[in-house]
Amino acid sequence: MTEPPVFGSASTATTNDQTRRTNLSLILSLVHHRGSLTRAELARVTGLNRSTVATLTSQLSELELLYETAPGASNNVGRPSPQVHANSATAALAVNPEIDAITIGLVGLGGRVIKRIRYPTEHVPSAQEVANISAAVIEGMRSELDASYRIVGVGVAVPGLVRAGDGLVKYAPHLGWNDEPIAEMMAAVTGYPIWASNDASLGAGGEIIFGAGQGSMDLLYVNGGSSGIGGGAVTGGVLLTGIDGYAGEIGHTLVNSAGGRCHCGATGCLETEVSRRRLLDVVGLAGGDADELERALAASADPAVPREIERQLGYLAIALRNAVNVLNPERVVLGGFLATLHSLAPGRLGAQVAADALDGPAQAVEIVPARLGSNLLMIGAAELAFSGVLSDPAGAVRDARRSAMAE
Repeated sequence: MTEPPVFGSASTATTNDQTRRTNLSLILSLVHHRGSLTRAELARVTGLNRSTVATLTSQLSELELLYETAPGASNNVGRPSPQVHANSATAALAVNPEIDAITIGLVGLGGRVIKRIRYPTEHVPSAQEVANISAAVIEGMRSELDASYRIVGVGVAVPGLVRAGDGLVKYAPHLGWNDEPIAEMMAAVTGYPIWASNDASLGAGGEIIFGAGQGSMDLLYVNGGSSGIGGGAVTGGVLLTGIDGYAGEIGHTLVNSAGGRCHCGATGCLETEVSRRRLLDVVGLAGGDADELERALAASADPAVPREIERQLGYLAIALRNAVNVLNPERVVLGGFLATLHSLAPGRLGAQVAADALDGPAQAVEIVPARLGSNLLMIGAAELAFSGVLSDPAGAVRDARRSAMAE
């Protein structure tokens, strides 16, 4: 005899679990990305009723991902709503290797940079040296991490082409890396889950979530650092990655057909004509951060300085004109020494792009400096490590607790 079907059992449970997971992810992501919100604001943004939001925030508090505080003063009618905050005790580590230093950061949920350590190197570090030095610095933080934080993983921001699937650095020319499995190396020496991606793409994500790109669905981020120029594009609210994660290499677009040979083998690339090294040389600096460089350029009375600034802005305008025509972004965000160039001649870049780009895209775009400053790549890299806990809060915490018990 055939048994009658049983309705509302396994399939209903599965659907309920999926709904709960989706809603927990939604609430946690909103608080992480937008900052402190009241329960009432969460209900309004998500469309969920207040009792459901209260249940979800309570569950996330039990998972130690959020916490609530007493309601603040409000002019709204009705009972005041508790304030919901991201719990920065759940944190990620971030690593950014450059040609002259390795920066390691500790970033809490909510995008707060808790600590940033810059470890200068005497030579361009190899991939294995980056892994070993990062592991040593992290080990030096061990007592603090174990006592106060739950680390969900490590994000690595690499100035080069990084394969999205496995964190393999296909080509990082300034670092001299080819086919380096940096994610695998880092996992072996730190014991943490590791994610790696291109630094400029992570910068784009960081700025659109926490910085100058907030509210923009179509954005181009262009970063200038000691390892050259990279870019990241967000279109329709989604990061443009390309088939293997290599999209955004604006530093290797042609801006001067009569220019010098680039290390990539091409002629007249943007990062050959527009470079931090040229700016340091013109003011006689051996190195320094973006603030030091900007002060030196602004204070110099040497006529060679404004000429070099003008020259570099001209080539940068060519690259941005091309990008604006192709991508039609709402906003172009400049980071690193490119933000310095922009600030030293306000309006020059925007005027040139507006004059040379097609009328439609040119009229729509706004060119602004990055807002997150030296914290940008730490925040961007940490987002890689937070991806798991944001997509499945309960599952990620459960896995982390099992891992801790196994150790």
